Amino acid sequence: MNATPPPTPQGADRSAPASIRVGALAPLTPPGWVEAGQHLIAGAELGVRDVNDAGGVGGRPLELVVRDTAADPERASAAVAELAGLGVAAVVGEYHSVVARAAAAAADARGVPFLCSSAVLDGLTEEPTEWVARLAPAQSYGWRIYADALLDAGHRRVAVAAEPSVYWASGTRVLRDHLAPRGGTVVELDARALAPAELCDALVQHRATALLLLVGFPEPAVSIVRAVRRDPRLAEVTVGAPAGQPEFAQWAALLGDDGAGVPFLRYLPERFTPLGERVEAALRTRLAGEPSFVAYEGYDAVLVLADVLRTHGVDRARIAAAWPRVATPGTRGPIRFSRPAGSGVWQWAWPPVRVVDRDPARPDRFRVLHSG
Repeated sequence: MNATPPPTPQGADRSAPASIRVGALAPLTPPGWVEAGQHLIAGAELGVRDVNDAGGVGGRPLELVVRDTAADPERASAAVAELAGLGVAAVVGEYHSVVARAAAAAADARGVPFLCSSAVLDGLTEEPTEWVARLAPAQSYGWRIYADALLDAGHRRVAVAAEPSVYWASGTRVLRDHLAPRGGTVVELDARALAPAELCDALVQHRATALLLLVGFPEPAVSIVRAVRRDPRLAEVTVGAPAGQPEFAQWAALLGDDGAGVPFLRYLPERFTPLGERVEAALRTRLAGEPSFVAYEGYDAVLVLADVLRTHGVDRARIAAAWPRVATPGTRGPIRFSRPAGSGVWQWAWPPVRVVDRDPARPDRFRVLHSG
């Protein structure tokens, strides 16, 4: 005799199409950069809402399955494995480069498409892979633009206060390789060995005209900025943060006027597309403040993936094979992937890149200093 099927839960609709699950990785707890993670997920959630409001993918809604990486590579790898077991079609997101590299390796090993939204480390994978694509510009591209901005501003003696990290070491190498042939020098200062006051002494000793913060936020970045701003010997020294710390409201809240005039890389265009203007308004409401470039990266990642799913279905191998055929109108311009020289992943070459700072006259506003 056949078993009686279980009753349908009250309020459930048996005719409703099954959702398409999409994994999302972001740092949502310390020591991860929580504000960046929140912006990334806000953008991704808005993207899912917009896709579903427009009918979903072939009538099926997207479902975002979020996992917190907490800036931990091992946690990211485990999250990719879990999401693969949950049957996600693909994974998007992650902000921290070292964490994204672990996620990319796990995705490659398990055959899960990974669209990295925000991490920039050139060596996102050890070997070339078809499973990984990226929206953010490679570090060597964006940081060369930052180096050009330093040169244009007259800086030839540049110091970096750095902590041990593959990401920071890679950035230092990009800066040195780009500045040296143009008459610039880079002095490395160990931010773990030197207290902020000792860093100030070293800046005077090396006659540096710019100090770049290649360190964690809020600490030791906040303490270093305060020390430099309060040292009369360093009144003419420019403090920079190429990784983008001043983009977020927490920077302004912690540093106030001291946080203005700190150049950083921002991956936003001079003008948004019409889609970008609409998304900007929606994100501003969702975040109760100005959205960062990370929020647009999260939104665009979902938009690209939805386009791929519509045209190529939910099979993971077909999704990965579709990266070179992507042509998606994004919030910041048309998105297409290619393989730039030396890249091991499919790359949007290139997103808009600008060097900006918070205006000392109005720290709540941003000034464009240099465009790539």
